[in-house]
Amino acid sequence: MTTETTPNTSAGKAATLPASQSSLPAGNGKRRRALLILLTIIVVLAVAWAAYYLLVARWQQDTDDAYVQGNVVSITPQTIGTVVAIHTDDGMRVHAGQVLVQLDPNDAKVTQEQAQANLASTVRQVRGLYSSVESAQADIAAREVALSQARADVARRSGLVASGAVSAEELAHAQTQLKAMEAALSGSRGQLARSHALVDATTVANQPQVQAAAAQLRQAYLNAQRTAIVAPIDGYIAKRSVQLGQRVQPGVALMAIIPLQQVWVDANFKETQLHNLRLGQPVKLTADMYGDDVTFAGKVSSLGLGTGSAFALLPAQNASGNWIKIVQRVPVRIALEPAQLRAHPLRLGMSMAVKVNVRDQNLPVLPAASTAQPVLATDAYAKQLHDADALIAAIIEKNLPAHQR
Repeated sequence: MTTETTPNTSAGKAATLPASQSSLPAGNGKRRRALLILLTIIVVLAVAWAAYYLLVARWQQDTDDAYVQGNVVSITPQTIGTVVAIHTDDGMRVHAGQVLVQLDPNDAKVTQEQAQANLASTVRQVRGLYSSVESAQADIAAREVALSQARADVARRSGLVASGAVSAEELAHAQTQLKAMEAALSGSRGQLARSHALVDATTVANQPQVQAAAAQLRQAYLNAQRTAIVAPIDGYIAKRSVQLGQRVQPGVALMAIIPLQQVWVDANFKETQLHNLRLGQPVKLTADMYGDDVTFAGKVSSLGLGTGSAFALLPAQNASGNWIKIVQRVPVRIALEPAQLRAHPLRLGMSMAVKVNVRDQNLPVLPAASTAQPVLATDAYAKQLHDADALIAAIIEKNLPAHQR
């Protein structure tokens, strides 16, 4: 029985062998298909990446080292005073000319009233100078008549001395009187010349003494108006540090105004990325605040004229022996669309991601001409001087005679 079972076992092994060997081709086919699919995917991705690079990526320069910047308008008093009212606080919107802080105006008003009285008094004194010219002219005319009479008396007496009709003493008195008349006329003419020197080629309004008094009033008026500290520009209040009752000095920062409608982005590109950057190239930006849901459109407005390290407070000393080369970054300013800023306002210092389309290489690298207009300007203080001039003109006119008004 042992002899019969052994062949059967070997026969079973021989029967199962071809079945295992026959399954090998099926497994190799699946593996081959998987490798072909993987290779196809790799080739498609490589082609897609090459197409993206040739059509898009090589025409773009991007960085996420970019931050929102803007003007920070510092509000400082122009005159000394004590704070009696604060009309705004952090985050509030203000308009140009709006009163932000009120200083105690009493001392300034007293000084202004004194300057007004001084101007009125000066106008009346100058009117007296013009009158003195007329008086001097009348006095000269009277003295000329008297002098003519004295000369006639001397001439008449001189012919009578020889005949004895007039004594020599009387003739001497007449001659003395003539000399006195001549001296008086000379003095009157000198007085007329001095009076003319004070008023020649002038009117009451532009006479130097009146102009000096008007300048004092103008300064006093401006100081009184400057007790109300106004906003020079539209924007939002930030960094308020002034407190009620504080005694402030000129030049001390009380708060700041941020015009959020005028912000821009400073993107710090590596120096190796600047080769294709040009002024006016279009830019797409995204803010961490809004994410990819909001895309800002902008344009390159200026390319920095130095790296950040060149303008640092302590510039790097690259001539030292332990020098290590570091790729520098240059700030590139990007102007934003005002309409987008109104719809999606940004704050100073926010992070931005920037992509510049560098396809157009015909644009300039540096501006060709300078601008004749100011970059920033305000007329919030112009009305103060206009009102001061109007007050001066009214005081001068009020103190003139009726026929000169």
